[in-house]
Amino acid sequence: MKPLWMGAALAMTIVGGAMPAAAQNTGAQKTPATIAKALADPARTDQQGDDARRKAAEVLTFSGVKPGNVVVDYLPGSGYWTRIFTGIVGPKGHVYAVWPAAGAKYAEKSLPALQARNLANVTAQVQATNLPTSPVPVDLFWTVQNYHDIPNNGAGEPALRAFDAAVFRMLKRGGTYVVIDHADAAGTGMRGTETLHRIDPAAVKAQVQAAGFKFVGESTVLRNPADDHSKPVFDPAIRGTTDQFVYKFRKP
Repeated sequence: MKPLWMGAALAMTIVGGAMPAAAQNTGAQKTPATIAKALADPARTDQQGDDARRKAAEVLTFSGVKPGNVVVDYLPGSGYWTRIFTGIVGPKGHVYAVWPAAGAKYAEKSLPALQARNLANVTAQVQATNLPTSPVPVDLFWTVQNYHDIPNNGAGEPALRAFDAAVFRMLKRGGTYVVIDHADAAGTGMRGTETLHRIDPAAVKAQVQAAGFKFVGESTVLRNPADDHSKPVFDPAIRGTTDQFVYKFRKP
C-alpha cells in the first residue's frame, strides 16, 4: 500500500514509562461484559470465525475501550473492528471509520457495504484530508496493520512525524493510541516497510513517543516466535500468523 498521509499482557497501566517486556501480557485479563456482548452480537455471525485468530477479546480489553467512548478506526478495511466498536461504545459513544483522501481506492467496496448497515453510532467516510482529523475530541485512535505503510514511497520519518502529530491533536488528554502491526526483526528500523510490509517495533515506539505520547505497555497475545521475520507478510507460509506487536500509548 502507498503511504496514505501523502498529498505532500497486562491489566496495569503505567503512565509515563514502559514496563519490562516480559511483564506486558494481557492473556489473563478478564474480558469486560460490554466487550463480550459486542463480540457475541448475532449481527456479527459473518465475522465471528475470525475473532480467535485476531485475539479480538484480548486486544480490545487491553485497549481499555468502553461505553461512551469516541473511537477512530483508521483505515478500517472491511469494517471488522468498526462493527465491534459500535456495540462497545453504545448509543452515547461514536465510531469514525475513516480512510484518508489518498486511500480512497481502498474504500471503494468496503465503504458502501459498511454504510449500508446503517449503524446509528458510526460515521464511515473517506476524509477530505490525507492526515487524519476528527470533528470532536477522541478517546481512542486505533490502527491495525497500517502504520508500516506511512513512511513508504520515500515519505520516510517526516510522514510518521506528521501522522503521529495529527493523532496527538485529535485525542483528548488521557486519550489512547493503539498501534497493531507486523513486526520486523530488531534493529531493522523501517527497512522492511515496503518489501516485507513489516516494521521494527522499537522504531514505532521511538517515533510515537517523539510525538509526545507516553508508552503504556504491550499486549503479547499476537506475538509468534515461530515467525523469523524474513518473509513478506503476504507469503502463504506466514500470512495470517505473522508476529505482531500491540502497542498502547497515552496522550498526557
